[in-house]
Amino acid sequence: MAENKFLPKLSQNLLEILDDNEYYDITIEVGSDPYVKVFRAHMVILSYRSPYLRRILSTNKKKNDGTLVNIKLSNIKPEIFQIILKYIYGGSLSLEEFDTSDIIKILVTASELSLQELIPHLQSFLIKNKANWMEQNFNLIYQISFENDSLSDLQKYCTELISKQPGKIFNSPDFTSISEKILISLIQNDNLQISEVQIWEHVLKWGIAQNPELSSDSSSYSEDDFNNLKNNLQQCIPLIKFIKFTSKEFLNKVYPYKKIIPKQLYKSLIECFLDNDYNPSDKLEPKIIKETTISESIDSKSDKLEPKIIKETTISEDIDSKIITIQHAKLISKWIDKSEIADEAKNLYEFKLILRGSHDGFTPKEFHKICDNQFRTVTIIKVKGSNEILGGYNPIEWKSGNSYGITNDSFIFSFKNKENIEHILSRVKDENLAINYWDLYGPSFGHGDLSINIYGGNSFRHNGNYCKNYSYEKNIRKTEDLFSVEEYEVFQIMEKLI
Repeated sequence: MAENKFLPKLSQNLLEILDDNEYYDITIEVGSDPYVKVFRAHMVILSYRSPYLRRILSTNKKKNDGTLVNIKLSNIKPEIFQIILKYIYGGSLSLEEFDTSDIIKILVTASELSLQELIPHLQSFLIKNKANWMEQNFNLIYQISFENDSLSDLQKYCTELISKQPGKIFNSPDFTSISEKILISLIQNDNLQISEVQIWEHVLKWGIAQNPELSSDSSSYSEDDFNNLKNNLQQCIPLIKFIKFTSKEFLNKVYPYKKIIPKQLYKSLIECFLDNDYNPSDKLEPKIIKETTISESIDSKSDKLEPKIIKETTISEDIDSKIITIQHAKLISKWIDKSEIADEAKNLYEFKLILRGSHDGFTPKEFHKICDNQFRTVTIIKVKGSNEILGGYNPIEWKSGNSYGITNDSFIFSFKNKENIEHILSRVKDENLAINYWDLYGPSFGHGDLSINIYGGNSFRHNGNYCKNYSYEKNIRKTEDLFSVEEYEVFQIMEKLI
């Protein structure tokens, strides 16, 4: 277009500024010993081109004595940063001249520096032009994409490919070295073209490999061995759909590892498999189990299933919360499933309490200590001095760092009070700013849509929190005034199998 004819000259001039040794006001040490290179740059350009660098530079203001600002980026390779720096100044990047492995490195660096316009461009280029290379190096691509929340296009590409060809990762020699986060993402893929018992076998294989001293024969395990395996798989086991196993599969594949299955879940499964009418092909809706007074249905001294009297099973009508009731939890469950209020619930979830402010504290440090790396969480907040209840659902993990988590499935909400479910629901509209990971913030959503942060101290309990409409559909409060937190709770959302 005619109005863009001046852009090449502007790009050229900015690149000349980058190469000019006279007017720079910052030095950047990139790489780690012995491969470190120092780059000269300009704070104003870096600040406006990279949100990540802007946050770093905001805490490293230039001193009045003329001393240059110096920052270090030790986890970035100097040759990759040089490419990125030219893009930051010149606004162009010719990918055809780079090897695919270098493009991957550029993408990872762009993600770290929050270069939002470059990230989708690089992903699109790889998917359209380097599909064969990525299939040949699938484990690398899968791991990189799911360790960087901003790489949603690559995540989708990998998920679709592995749904059709699960052996690409499950049968790979590198399978047991993948991270727990990646393993969880695999288990949660409902489109895998393998059976549920095969998924369980691979999960066991991964868990056993995390303790090299463990053998594949569980009959030789000590109590410590079972405990170690249980700890390795505690995030994965609740995601396995044991209800889809046949009785024989349960007996041969699950029973030998009964000591690693949560007691309540194990008892509930026994009830199903002892039911003569049970058929694993039936569609069984998950239910929240409050109490199951079932006797031990398996004799610990025998390998045979011994049916015994099952007394009673009740459905939960309670939740371990000081702020909300089970009615609120049921409505939140529908929101998670994106169901209409009048619809029957697709799933009923267990709201597992993992943090309560009055017990664990109201500091960002304690929040991140407990909740970082936790997936599928609901935060509930009681506003001090009112009956108002605020909250948010985060389907991805919490992290510590000056960045945002990317998802299009999060939402925030408010309830008028504990006595009814009159509410405001607001779903995310800018997925790139969905979840706030900043170190000095508690559980926060969007660019201020539900902001829980430090104000005049190290606690976010006091008057420094607010809700403004930026990254979500609408404001969940009728005011943007600051508020204090009287109590808050964080629940992990777990699917119940029966």
